[in-house]
Amino acid sequence: MADKKKKQRFYVEENESIDACLDRMKDNGYMPVRRMEEPVLKEVKKNGKIEIEVSHQRIVFEGKLLED
Repeated sequence: MADKKKKQRFYVEENESIDACLDRMKDNGYMPVRRMEEPVLKEVKKNGKIEIEVSHQRIVFEGKLLED
């Protein structure tokens, strides 16, 4: 079996619940140790200028590899 990373990030997908993401982490052999939120940015054209705005927040879990 290939060596897994000790830490890995798992993103909660757009149509996925937090519980489903945590189950996916467990299936891959990781335990959540940290929850973060990252802003998703988008470019918006206002008055002929392009401005960057926050579209929404994306939930990210950092997982630690379970030792068996």
